[in-house]
Amino acid sequence: MATKLQHAVWTKLSEIPKGKVVTYVELARAIGKPKAVRAVATAVGKNPNLVVVPCHRVIRSDRSVGKYASGVDKKIALLKSEGINIQKRHVPPEDIFVFDKK
Repeated sequence: MATKLQHAVWTKLSEIPKGKVVTYVELARAIGKPKAVRAVATAVGKNPNLVVVPCHRVIRSDRSVGKYASGVDKKIALLKSEGINIQKRHVPPEDIFVFDKK
């Protein structure tokens, strides 16, 4: 059974536009849990529906692509297919999305 935090994370993931990525830190801030970065990362990793919920669009703060349930190469291929120009496993700054601050 999923937790409230997991549902919040999975819902917010669906708001990341195609061709953009967010950091785990930004995702945690966007769901109102700025200090829960590790819990957010765990929730991303437990995404039960990789096809519908785009968890591949979450990266590390250093702009590296990080891990992916289906493997890093698959994550990179998905991001590239969305138009992200990954260089040395890092995402360019212009492809980073920031949720509206409320």
